[in-house]
Amino acid sequence: MTVDLLAAPRPTTAPAATGPRRVLLAPITITPSKPLTPSHLKGLLWTDVMYRATRPLAEVHYRYSHTTYHPTEQTLGFWEFLDRTQGDTDYRDLTEQQIGDHYVAFRAAGERASARALRPYADAVDQGWVHPASARILDLWTGQYRALGLYDPGLRAHQPPGHGLEEMLAGLTARGMCLDHRRLDGPVHLDLTRHGLPLRQIVTADGRPNYLACALRELVPLAAGFDEIVLLYDPELDPDYQLLERVLSDLGPTVRRVPVGRVPIDGSIRSARHGGWGHQHAGPLLAAALAEHDGPAVRLGMRLYFIAVLGPGQGQSFRPELLRQCLTRAQRLLSTGGFGAEADPAALAGLLGRHRRDHTYIDPYRLTSSLLGKRAAAPSRELLTEVFV
Repeated sequence: MTVDLLAAPRPTTAPAATGPRRVLLAPITITPSKPLTPSHLKGLLWTDVMYRATRPLAEVHYRYSHTTYHPTEQTLGFWEFLDRTQGDTDYRDLTEQQIGDHYVAFRAAGERASARALRPYADAVDQGWVHPASARILDLWTGQYRALGLYDPGLRAHQPPGHGLEEMLAGLTARGMCLDHRRLDGPVHLDLTRHGLPLRQIVTADGRPNYLACALRELVPLAAGFDEIVLLYDPELDPDYQLLERVLSDLGPTVRRVPVGRVPIDGSIRSARHGGWGHQHAGPLLAAALAEHDGPAVRLGMRLYFIAVLGPGQGQSFRPELLRQCLTRAQRLLSTGGFGAEADPAALAGLLGRHRRDHTYIDPYRLTSSLLGKRAAAPSRELLTEVFV
C-alpha cells in the first residue's frame, strides 16, 4: 500500500523526543555539464562544512541526487543537442571545459527540443542511464571532490526520487495545492495562493517537469522523517524556495532556507551557461593550490576563503591573491604549533553548538570565520580533522 504523505493530515502535536534531532540537508544540485566555478565551489564547501559540523550534534542526512534532476529540460535538452550535433563523440578524454563549451553553445542556440525527442532520454534516466558527456563530468568532479575533502553524497549513484511525477501531483491535488490543466491541454501549476504566494508552473502542457517539480518529487516523500530540513540554494531562486518551504512545512518539519550568494568574477555575476570561466574553475584552482601546499592545507584554505572571507552574500569578486593568503594561513594552522589542546567529543559538541541559533544545523560562516582574526584561539586537532580537512 502506498502512503500519500501530502494527503496525510499534518500532526497537531510534535512527537516526543526520543533521540537526536534528524536533519535533512538538501542543497541545490549542479547540472553535470560544465566546470565547477567559484560560485559552485562556494555552495559545495558551505554545505560540506554544515554537514560535517552538524553530525556531532544531530542525525544528519545529506540528500543530493543528480538522478532526480536529470529529467529537467536543461539536462535532457543538452543531451539531445549533443547527440544531434556531435554524433558518436567519445567523451572519455574530454575535459570539463571542453564539454562546458558544448553546453554554452547549447544555451546560446536557444533551441527547444520537442517533448517527443526528449522522451527516450527521460525513459533511459528512469533505468539509471546517464549521457556519456555528463558521466565524464561526474567522474572529473569525483576526483575534485576527493581533493577538496568534500563528502560525496552519491555523484555517480542512481538515486531516483521517492515519488513519480503523477504520484507527487496527486498528493498536491489532494491537499489543494495543485492546478492541473493537462486534460485541457494546459500546464500544471503549484497553487499556494491561499498562503499569499503566486501560482508557479511546474509541468508544461506537453508534460515536461521543471526543477521545482523534481524537487517536490524528491523531498515530499522524505519530509515527514525529519525534524528539520535545510534548503541551500542560489538567492535568484528564492521565490521557488519559498514555495518549496511552504509545501514541506505542511508535512511537519521545520524548514530552513539558506541562500548562498554567488561569487562575482571581475565585479559581474554571470551564469555558467554563458561560459567565460577561463582558468577560474576547480581543476586549475586545485592544481595551482596543490603545487604549493599539501592536501590538508588546500582543503582548509579553500574553506577559509570561500566561506569565511566571501561570506554568505555576493558582494566580493573572486580574488586569487586572497585565496593564496588563505592557503598560507591554513598551512600555519595545521602546523604542529597551530594546534590547540585535544578535544573530547563532549567538548567538540560544545564548541560547535556555539555556532547555531534557533536551528539545529551549524552555521558554516560563524564557525569558519572563528578560525580567522588575530585573537582567534588555536583550533583543536579534532575540530580541524572532523570538520575542515
